Amino acid sequence: MHAPVAEKHLAPPQAQIGGIALSRWKLILLAAGFAVALAVPFVLKNFYIFQITLAIIYAIAILGLNLLTGFNGQFSLGHSAFYAIGAYTAAIMMDGFDVNYVLTLPAAALVCFVFGFLFGLPALRLEGIYLALATFALAIAIPQILKSTLVEHWTGGVQGISLIKPDAPFGLPLNSDQWLYLFTAIVAIVMYACAANLIRSRTGRALIAIRDHPVAASAMGINVALYKSLTFGVSALYTGVAGALGAIAIAFVAPDSFTFQLAIVLFVGLVVGGVTSIPGTILGGFFVLFVPNIAESFSKGLAGAVYGVILLLVIYLMPTGAAGLGRLMTARLAKPGR
Repeated sequence: MHAPVAEKHLAPPQAQIGGIALSRWKLILLAAGFAVALAVPFVLKNFYIFQITLAIIYAIAILGLNLLTGFNGQFSLGHSAFYAIGAYTAAIMMDGFDVNYVLTLPAAALVCFVFGFLFGLPALRLEGIYLALATFALAIAIPQILKSTLVEHWTGGVQGISLIKPDAPFGLPLNSDQWLYLFTAIVAIVMYACAANLIRSRTGRALIAIRDHPVAASAMGINVALYKSLTFGVSALYTGVAGALGAIAIAFVAPDSFTFQLAIVLFVGLVVGGVTSIPGTILGGFFVLFVPNIAESFSKGLAGAVYGVILLLVIYLMPTGAAGLGRLMTARLAKPGR
């Protein structure tokens, strides 16, 4: 009678051991990532700090697109427009009204949420490629509107708006690039935590239900129209905050910086990082910023071709994105006997 009990306590199932090991590895990786992120502004040159800051900003914008496309199933090719609106909101407030850069982030978030929500209302009649076409039209129209003489007094027209990078507060011994990296990282942590909590909540389950089967979701009492419009607003909010951070970090905005190519860049980051993966958007942000530079280092004349080959290889080797590859490796490590 005692042997089975001893065996039960001394030899737990391999799957359980694997699960514990994986949990420990996740904590170790998380701690290591936090340590590396904290060390970045103190060990790298200002140019590389600036580049990593931009990668984090792109990751936030990709996260906004992921909430809409990955978790709610609404396809968008126009998030460069929300990025531009957020950037210009911050730039106009800083340049024209001398508002503190920190306060421009909630303002950009509110403006982009309202704009995204209002755009999402008529877009409810559209699905699939027709919604993609509508958002494509938005991405094409916004840069032209920003150049218009009607708003040139505010936007600076084709010349754009030049800003001054903020200094570190409270007399901290940091230069502008170091401080903006830390500031951007703090904002990113907050926004990623909010996104993760949103997806795990009842609202997040409703968004996923609408994506998977809108008719069944409606039959269960979910207000599909309201949730879709709100998701558009929240997605635009995230991308607008990223745009505001980009304007502050680069210290310059111009209409030609927010063309349709930016929308494609965000979409590429979404696919590479992994659709429906929140951590994968970080990898997507680094991919879209650094891989084009790597391609250009091979050949400036054929940089586009090299980038295309790299992208094809990544899609072939990781058809479900970096997050899908990570899940596959985790599942294999969790198998009994490993």
